Amino acid sequence: MIAALIARDIRRAMAGGAWLPVVFFLLVATLVPFAVGPDAALLGRIGGGVLWIAALTAALLPIERLVEPDRAAGILDQLAVHGMAEESVGLAKIVAHWLTFAPLLLVAAVPGSALLGMDGESLRRSLVALAIGTPGLAALAVAVAALTAGLPRAGSLAGLLLLPLAVPLLIFGASASGDGGSGPLLLEAAISLLLFAGAPFVAGAAIRASRT
Repeated sequence: MIAALIARDIRRAMAGGAWLPVVFFLLVATLVPFAVGPDAALLGRIGGGVLWIAALTAALLPIERLVEPDRAAGILDQLAVHGMAEESVGLAKIVAHWLTFAPLLLVAAVPGSALLGMDGESLRRSLVALAIGTPGLAALAVAVAALTAGLPRAGSLAGLLLLPLAVPLLIFGASASGDGGSGPLLLEAAISLLLFAGAPFVAGAAIRASRT
């Protein structure tokens, strides 16, 4: 049942504009050189951080569509009636969200790095950092989406909750994208793993509370 829910959420995301976060990602990478000027050395230094900010925003864009439509349509109630645990629903939505935005971002990071004047080694480190950190971003997005589902102005509230919670992941991810050695990458991996492991329980509790 988890696999079916993942496949369903992926199909819905693809039909609902899954390319928009990637377009936004590339738009940010395109505009930054105009904002900071043509200094190639400066762009190369800040490129990893810019890619991470764009990735964070891309993960946030579809947050209102992750849980609320299923809650409003009664699908979460039907899944509970069929014996599917709320934590399993949260896990399925995290996996589906990651599959619909992270692989596309990793592909888009290649032209994005070229726009930012990043060299091959910087791109390699950034891709590794994004591959490790984006599961944590997806987990955080689903947990926040579940916590704010059904609330007025849920999108704005979700952004206010997600952005400060994502700061540690952003800091260590950007440091790992630069020449920070293995320390930031290990810390980023630990934070991402913690978020991925804990978010299904947070999302499950929020979904359970929304049905009572």
